Amino acid sequence: MLQERLRDRRTDIKAGVLRGLRLLFRGFTWVAIAFTSYTLLVAFTPIVPWYANKLAGDWTDSDGDVLIVLGSDGQADGLIGQYSYWRCAYAVRAWRKGHFQRIVLCGGPIPGTPFSIASTMRDFLTSSGVPAGVIYLEDRSRSTRENALFAHHLVSGWPGRKVLLTSDLHMYRAWRVCRAAGLEVIPRPVPDMLKGSGNWLSRWNHGWGLVVETVKIGYYTARGWM
Repeated sequence: MLQERLRDRRTDIKAGVLRGLRLLFRGFTWVAIAFTSYTLLVAFTPIVPWYANKLAGDWTDSDGDVLIVLGSDGQADGLIGQYSYWRCAYAVRAWRKGHFQRIVLCGGPIPGTPFSIASTMRDFLTSSGVPAGVIYLEDRSRSTRENALFAHHLVSGWPGRKVLLTSDLHMYRAWRVCRAAGLEVIPRPVPDMLKGSGNWLSRWNHGWGLVVETVKIGYYTARGWM
């Protein structure tokens, strides 16, 4: 009897292990299929620029009195990050071609450094000929929601039209977050994602950027922040 029970026990264990291996293999198979499908979809279809266009909304070169530029990233050596770079490059263009009286740069501390994202953006703008006297820093925020809240506190009472400048994939969320925070702004998206997705080899990374942004949109919507 004891031997039969031990044999049955070993049989049950083997059967359980086999079921677990089959489930694991099935899971890996579905992950591989999903990953391959995603890669092919992003690399060989226009879904990345199409989605970026949808998030950007209407493409305008809106002019106004106050230009609010949202930062995105910073580097430990105090240099400007990639997304912030392109936003600042277009902010310089907006300054040169428009009639802005003030520029607000938003972006909080870069961890482990004495710099803020806003300060690295200011250095870029001043080196490009924008007068330091027209630049105001909002250097406390650590999220898009805080961008909107702290910028609203800074510019409340300032006269004139406020224009929001940020990346194409970020504009959908950023504009709605500003509106929910009571900051009325006119969108002025810049083609970060559209420029990068022109090369099909780089679309995979940009595709993940859109996935992350979609998750953030869902989170902000669930929290009632937009």
